[in-house]
Amino acid sequence: MRRLCSLQQEALQLIQKIQVDYKQQEALRVDLSAYGHRGNQICGILSTVVRSSSERGYPTQDDVSLGEHSLQEMKMLVNTIEKELAAAEERKKAEDEAAKEKQKEAQQIQQQQAKLQTPAPTQDQKQTKREGLQKKASKGTLQRFLELQKVLELCQKVCEELATCKDPQTKKIRADLQRAVTTPVSQISSVSGSQVRDTFDKINNFLMGKPIVSAGRTIVVSQHPLGLDFVCLKLAEKLVSQGEEEVASHHESAFPIASVASALWERYPKVGELFLANLHKKCPYAVPFYPAFQEGISLEEYQRLLGYQVKDSIVEQQDSFLKRMSGMIRLYAAIMQVRWPYGTNQGNHPHGLNHGWLWLAQMVNMEPLSDITATLLFDFLEVCGNAMIRQYQDQFWKLLLLIKDQYFPTIEKITTSTEMGSASRLKHFLEGAVRRRDIPLPKGFLQPSFWRS
Repeated sequence: MRRLCSLQQEALQLIQKIQVDYKQQEALRVDLSAYGHRGNQICGILSTVVRSSSERGYPTQDDVSLGEHSLQEMKMLVNTIEKELAAAEERKKAEDEAAKEKQKEAQQIQQQQAKLQTPAPTQDQKQTKREGLQKKASKGTLQRFLELQKVLELCQKVCEELATCKDPQTKKIRADLQRAVTTPVSQISSVSGSQVRDTFDKINNFLMGKPIVSAGRTIVVSQHPLGLDFVCLKLAEKLVSQGEEEVASHHESAFPIASVASALWERYPKVGELFLANLHKKCPYAVPFYPAFQEGISLEEYQRLLGYQVKDSIVEQQDSFLKRMSGMIRLYAAIMQVRWPYGTNQGNHPHGLNHGWLWLAQMVNMEPLSDITATLLFDFLEVCGNAMIRQYQDQFWKLLLLIKDQYFPTIEKITTSTEMGSASRLKHFLEGAVRRRDIPLPKGFLQPSFWRS
């Protein structure tokens, strides 16, 4: 009897801890009510067992076993709550930092626009400007890049237990969770708006904790305590992968994928941050960031830092590299300008055109790299130029003229005869845009009629 009473007392202490933790959910925007409800149920079960044992005069072995099992479940509840609270605190911290960064970026945009409003420089000033190009992005941009890499590393570390577990049952759960988000992303296409919406709904419902059916199996994200963190990580990785594979081969696919990515980013900021961190890791030019060679690293490591794929000491061909980088930049440029048409869209875009302005302004303030700079400027402007015109109007045209008259000649100087293709495409695009004073809608842009199909 003493053992049962001891179990009940310990359970009552734990339920108090659950209730204390429960109060934090409003601040951290997490729902712990299910855990509190289950904790109360367990306490009720223990109370019933103690009362019946007291009336009987002694507890049976089954009573003691039930009590011990109930206490063990209570401890697991507390452990799970602590993990969820820790994860929620990290999310809130990241969101707060992201909000501060957005404020800084808004100030940077105002500064960049103010620069463009100054009188046209003289020829001597133009030369000084070209000679004063920076070798890297602004301090704030690089700091944000490093912060996002820390977010990615932390999430990977949290998910390591699930990602590397050899237990057959856990491996099965891991495969189910990954398939539940990666398969729908692979199916996004421009066939119809209803198909894109169905894909988003499936992913959204799964992230909300609702069961879905995948490959004939019912899957719930709560199948594993680390399930939500794991699927957010895999979802972000898959979206970036679609950029370097699907969008790289079919440019028009950028917009339906971007629509889903933008909607998920708005509802789940963690997915957006992990997407951006993965994008920066695979395509540092999206920061923009040109990694410098450092002593102590091998040539292969440096090539990987630049975004090249290296297998068995063989570096991928330049055409393949440029194609992948183009795909990722095109997806990124599409995300900045699209909003999910079925939402209220009353808040700010989670990563809107202001980020495009900053990226473009910083790109043309950095020393160009042969081939890659011309390629990515062309890709970005072709996809995002029309939206930038509508958003920034005369300010954008001033920036475009600066690129054409001052920055492009710098690109030409470093371009070899074998790399003239990318430079020629950019030159033709800039001259045509300035002559027409217009940039057409990009290929694959989703008109309102698409969402009614």
